[in-house]
Amino acid sequence: MTEVTGGSWTEELASLVEETGIRYTLDGIESTPKVESRVSEFSAVDRSDEESESLKDQLKGFVKAWGELLLGLARGCWDIVRQNLLTEESYIVRKVRGPMANASRRLRFLNDYFLPEDKDPIQAWQVIFFVFTLALAVIYVTTERDTSVPLVKKVYIHPPSASRILLPDGRHMAYCDRGVPARRARFSLIAPHSFLSSRLAGIPGVKVSLLEEFGVRLVTYDLPGFGESDPHPERNLNSSAQDMLFLANAVGIIDKFWVLAYSSGAIHAWAALRYIPNRIAGAALFAPMINPYERSMTKEEKYTIWENWVKRRKLMYFLARRFPYFLSYFYHQSFLSGKHGQIEKTLCLSLGKRDKALIEEPIFEEFWHRDVEESIRQGNAKPYIEEAVLQVSNWGFSLVDLRVRRRCEGNGFLSWLMSIYSQGKCELAGFLGPIHIWQGADDKVVPPSMTDYIARILPGVNLHKLSDEGHFSYFFFCEECHRQVFSTLFETPQGPDNTVVIDHTIGGIEEVSEIANE
Repeated sequence: MTEVTGGSWTEELASLVEETGIRYTLDGIESTPKVESRVSEFSAVDRSDEESESLKDQLKGFVKAWGELLLGLARGCWDIVRQNLLTEESYIVRKVRGPMANASRRLRFLNDYFLPEDKDPIQAWQVIFFVFTLALAVIYVTTERDTSVPLVKKVYIHPPSASRILLPDGRHMAYCDRGVPARRARFSLIAPHSFLSSRLAGIPGVKVSLLEEFGVRLVTYDLPGFGESDPHPERNLNSSAQDMLFLANAVGIIDKFWVLAYSSGAIHAWAALRYIPNRIAGAALFAPMINPYERSMTKEEKYTIWENWVKRRKLMYFLARRFPYFLSYFYHQSFLSGKHGQIEKTLCLSLGKRDKALIEEPIFEEFWHRDVEESIRQGNAKPYIEEAVLQVSNWGFSLVDLRVRRRCEGNGFLSWLMSIYSQGKCELAGFLGPIHIWQGADDKVVPPSMTDYIARILPGVNLHKLSDEGHFSYFFFCEECHRQVFSTLFETPQGPDNTVVIDHTIGGIEEVSEIANE
């Protein structure tokens, strides 16, 4: 037999397990210093964890506990309502059961297209409506929290500062006079402004020294309801031409004057050429707008015009033509909201390369904000709705009416035959003065196809096509461009007119004296 050596059974048991620092004796269990050190370490860690727990974690736990409590309360309330009010014998169920069954039966056709056959349309569409509402809420919150959007400037309404005239119907019209004085002007320009603009626009960035060099007087005015002009109760393009005529007479323009218009302001220039042609010396139009629903346009011309516009702009034209009262909502959400917006979003524009570079310039932004602030001074959407409707509705005339043609007295075949042999009394009809149009090739607001249509209808127009230019880049803040325009219209600059007529009225004789500049 082998000899068994070693100590007691307690020592053999201890050899089989890891040393834990605990010794088992006949008297009981003893803890060694190693155990005591481990206990102290664990207690220290617990204390550090308790100290590291932040106030944020405590708030999270408090909110979570309250959420669970409220959820349980809501479930309990729902169980009470379901057990007492939504039973088969309750008054509410008996009253609602019939109408709900009828509605569900009528909506059964939805199961053929959208819903499974075993789903009740009433319950399913409640879920769809809830999910749709939740999605809109998420989109709204996401938009509100978008920090990448730059800060928006608020609109500031400046104190009134315009000169005003009194029109025959009692309305006041605000205007601005620049350039040489009336008595020394060789040429007078009257400029109606475009949509969402004011009398402050005129020719943006034109220098007074350039106006004086060519002897030009530039008169701009606020359309009815814009800026400081009173609204017109029943305005149309005929009344617009009459307002322009009254303004010319009130500010002392005796002879013929030129009409200058840009973009959508051109509709008022067309009206002046149609209704007061005897007072118009000529027209200078920059990217002129016409009615996009003009009936005399071919399908190809309409397509090439409409394809350049963004969907929102097309929607605005459609609403202006069919449902103009809906425009008020969109206008109050954009430029009448009290905040400045980006021009391409406010006016629903698609811009070319040069236009995008121009609108980023501080001088353009400053001009744009000031012009919009003056335009929306009255805070009323009605003038803008009227202006939008005028653009797309029946003008009361067509551009064909401006074409130069012979008009003879009388009707019928005999009058026509006599006009051929110059035996009848005939005269030229239409607008006889010059019409100059400047059009940018990269203009996406008033596409070149629109001015091509004008040139087809009015063969006598002088069309100046500008390569690489956009809607704003040629007309805004370009001194060289302005000089080219004036040179085209008025040829060599001659300065202010120094010839002044002085009526001495001695014996019914008028003397004309010439005053030289010093």
